[in-house]
Amino acid sequence: MKRFFLLFIGIQLLLFGVELLKPVQEHVVLPFTAQLARLCSALISISDKSALAVGKVLIDRATGFAVSIEPGCNGVEACIVLFAAIVAFPARWRDRLVGLAAGFAAVQALNVVRIISLFYLGQWNREWFEFAHHYLWQGLIMLDVLVVFLVWARYFPQRLATAHAA
Repeated sequence: MKRFFLLFIGIQLLLFGVELLKPVQEHVVLPFTAQLARLCSALISISDKSALAVGKVLIDRATGFAVSIEPGCNGVEACIVLFAAIVAFPARWRDRLVGLAAGFAAVQALNVVRIISLFYLGQWNREWFEFAHHYLWQGLIMLDVLVVFLVWARYFPQRLATAHAA
């Protein structure tokens, strides 16, 4: 347990440090965030043609309301926490890679729901938007990270250990 905790903290420090580097922000994080805004705009446009993505900003052309997807809102930091937990956990690398891919997809899928819900909530009620943005969704995203990690940690190593014992 001590080994896991120390690795978990060390990997997070390393990944957060790398994420903060200017070239990583410019060439990885910002383009990823812009893609996230485009994805949200495309999904909204299925039923509401007023959504438009401009860089990392999601705009409603009808109302002029916009949300800017800033660091901490793009799911990158949540993925770093999840990745650190999965990599620190004693498992085979193949299992870790499955966990990383599935975890990234789970966190980003919920984050898309988060962004779209905040996009509409902000147009409806600013107070509820602020509450949901700063408290509700922050907790739900981190709960998603925890649940994904716990499901992965329980399913993969145990399933594989059982399969090898048979």
